[in-house]
Amino acid sequence: MTFAKQTSGDIDYLERPGEGGPALVMLHGVGSNAASFVPLLPHLPRGWRVIAWNAPGYGGSAPLDVEWPLASDYAGALKAFLDRLGLDRVLLAGHSLGCLMAASFVTTHRDRVARLLLSSPALGHGVPRGAALSAAAQARIDDLRTLGAEDFADLRAPRLVYEPEVNQDIVRRVRDGMAKVSAPGYPQAARMLASGRLLDDAERLQVPTDVIVGAQDVVTPPASAQRAHAALRDPWRGTLTLVPGAGHALYQQAPAAFAAALEALAETVG
Repeated sequence: MTFAKQTSGDIDYLERPGEGGPALVMLHGVGSNAASFVPLLPHLPRGWRVIAWNAPGYGGSAPLDVEWPLASDYAGALKAFLDRLGLDRVLLAGHSLGCLMAASFVTTHRDRVARLLLSSPALGHGVPRGAALSAAAQARIDDLRTLGAEDFADLRAPRLVYEPEVNQDIVRRVRDGMAKVSAPGYPQAARMLASGRLLDDAERLQVPTDVIVGAQDVVTPPASAQRAHAALRDPWRGTLTLVPGAGHALYQQAPAAFAAALEALAETVG
């Protein structure tokens, strides 16, 4: 079974139906989209209902109505999305920027999430909304505007893959997804990254939470994942997994290892 394209309200998403298993909802990162999760499907239990959204401003999803959104704005969009789908309780997995969205959602709707996976977590830059952007966030916006999406993706995609020179097929998939970003969705997400404070939300999480990161991730390196894991409080702090031979595009470079972490979410929920 493969993903089918779906639309719910102003959110466009991919879904693989399941029967008898949990519902897994996955949130992509700033330079990606829902289709990036396709390599995971063969590794996930067939009974799981698997949903990957295109975040507001990505794919066919409508952008948010604020120039500089916060993680809580995306969390609000996620709540409305889950409400429309009738999903009262899910397994939730965020990747990179998606971790900021997921953690913000869980801080206010912990009853809706059985267990959380933070993968390759972006910590955010902690810039107050309306202040000068962090250099990294401003560079993202400037590069997209000046280079255009195709050249922007050519520039940035190889850095997301460990040993890109010998993993050209993975680089190509990452690059093709990144070439689909556009304004205003991508600049909005970059501003949210600038203002994000994942460690603050991690301290407030009250659902079991695991963390996974590629051992060779140079975008959100293992040290960042370790900080996020350390910020979690007992008894909610779960496992920390380092995946060897994988970079930032973790679930595309090591889908089996990533799927194993996802399966552990369900195995440890009573």
